[in-house]
Amino acid sequence: MASPPYPWLKPGVLVGGLVPLALLALGFVRDTLGANPIEYALHQTGMLALILLVVSLACTPLKVVSGWTWPIRLRKLLGLLAFFYAVLHFLIYAVVDQGLDFPIILEDIAKRPFITVGFLALVLLVPLAITSTNAMVRRLGFPVWQRLHRLAYVAASLGVVHFVWRVKKDLTEPLVYGAVLGLLFLIRIAEALRKRRARARRAVPAP
Repeated sequence: MASPPYPWLKPGVLVGGLVPLALLALGFVRDTLGANPIEYALHQTGMLALILLVVSLACTPLKVVSGWTWPIRLRKLLGLLAFFYAVLHFLIYAVVDQGLDFPIILEDIAKRPFITVGFLALVLLVPLAITSTNAMVRRLGFPVWQRLHRLAYVAASLGVVHFVWRVKKDLTEPLVYGAVLGLLFLIRIAEALRKRRARARRAVPAP
């Protein structure tokens, strides 16, 4: 099913993706972020990073299931927005919360498991963001680029674990994200198997 041009789609998603940041900044200026604004900002930016990353991973399965092509056009933008909020999440922790006290930050990363997996998720997103341009796709070659960007599933899985270990008690929300991620992964696996069987059938010579 061919997609309409939708010239407003990417600008609309970009503006929509940045609205939460504007609201967060406005809340900070107005002092309406609650008793612990740093914790609130950490939670919001972390949640936005995870949500946007999962939504970016949903673009290809949505195309597989529905036949729509327009979600693919949003995949890179959504992934970059997820990376932006993940970096912001880490910067709020490192700069605002810890005051760039590197010994404390390194100790937290090494000894606190939920921070360890969150930091690993951010590290995995860095090469994905760097190689998100069309020029990098051409330089790496599409098969290599495609294999590299499968790390997004690993990063998202680590993000879910980070969320689970952080909340500890009410696991409903992080488990929902984990279930959605698992469903997306199953759709991708099913589609890969379908394509493999189709290639195998084409390779069999006619009697």
